[in-house]
Amino acid sequence: MLLSLEERYPSLQNVYFHGAVEVDGTLALVVGHGDVPRLLGYGGKIMKALSEETGRRVRVLEYGVDDRKFLEDLFAPLSIMTINTIWLPDGTTETRVILKKRRGSQPPFDVKALKEIARKVRNMVLRVEFAD
Repeated sequence: MLLSLEERYPSLQNVYFHGAVEVDGTLALVVGHGDVPRLLGYGGKIMKALSEETGRRVRVLEYGVDDRKFLEDLFAPLSIMTINTIWLPDGTTETRVILKKRRGSQPPFDVKALKEIARKVRNMVLRVEFAD
């Protein structure tokens, strides 16, 4: 699959692929530092081709970035208003993410699937909320 895409989009040959996680029809690709623009380039044609070939919604996440950048990539195109760490009585933590809601529309992604992707990729437990 990726080889045929590499022929059409030579910039993919320079992308370092760290891994992939699939949850409920959403595929998260973890790529090297600075490689996200290479996948998002060509006017979104690469992302569309990946989505068509896999039959899944595709998210591109950058390896080795801080939590905020990871969450921004995960929840794009929505904006993050705030991120808080919640310490629970049992000693575990949750990360609370408040996203800016688009007027009168549902989020353009499956929140439950993205929460599971965050758990698998970064061992991060998320609590996602929306605000106007």
